[in-house]
Amino acid sequence: MTAPRVTPQQAWDAFAAGNERFVSGTSAHPNQDVERRSELVGSQAPDVALFGCSDSRLAAEIIFDCGLGDLFIARNMGHVVAESITASMEYAVTELGAALIVVLAHDSCGAVAAAIDQTGRTPSPVTDSVRNTLAPIQPAVQRLWLRDNRDTPYADASRIDANAVGRIHLTATVSALLRTSRAISDAVDAGTLAIVGCQYRLTEGRAVPYSVVGPVELDLAPLG
Repeated sequence: MTAPRVTPQQAWDAFAAGNERFVSGTSAHPNQDVERRSELVGSQAPDVALFGCSDSRLAAEIIFDCGLGDLFIARNMGHVVAESITASMEYAVTELGAALIVVLAHDSCGAVAAAIDQTGRTPSPVTDSVRNTLAPIQPAVQRLWLRDNRDTPYADASRIDANAVGRIHLTATVSALLRTSRAISDAVDAGTLAIVGCQYRLTEGRAVPYSVVGPVELDLAPLG
């Protein structure tokens, strides 16, 4: 077990500051030179682990103004927790000493739109692997749909807020990481780790926090 080098609060503050620089157009592009590359040949010590959607618009080192060795990243379609994802986040926490896990969703998510479609009356044909990957997102679709609609269990994409579905799925992803990993849950319980769930706004470039578990103080946006 590698002890964290910073507190979860310090990790979050530095991470959020990088996003603010990106939003304001004042990115510093740190740790991207030859010296940093050489420094990391034998080891890595990222303070932040990030699990996000594979969307090409979510280039984490750019939008959080980080460099080589600053983030330990795992991504897949729709940020759906799988065993390999849990293992990756556990490795970042237990072996690399990460003090913060950020789960990064985003608006206009294709996986969320596809999950809404698959929850509808006449879903589009998809491969088995895509259908299985979208399945964990569908409870978020149903939760929002059935909250506001009682006439049918089949979601209608024209009558549902896809970004709100994404935020519900975001909180479910945070819960899934805790549910599937005793190591992660124990680190949060010990106060050495926090998990923050953010939804990235493509137009602004801002990662807005909607969920936090662990010792980090921040202003959360309402799920809506």
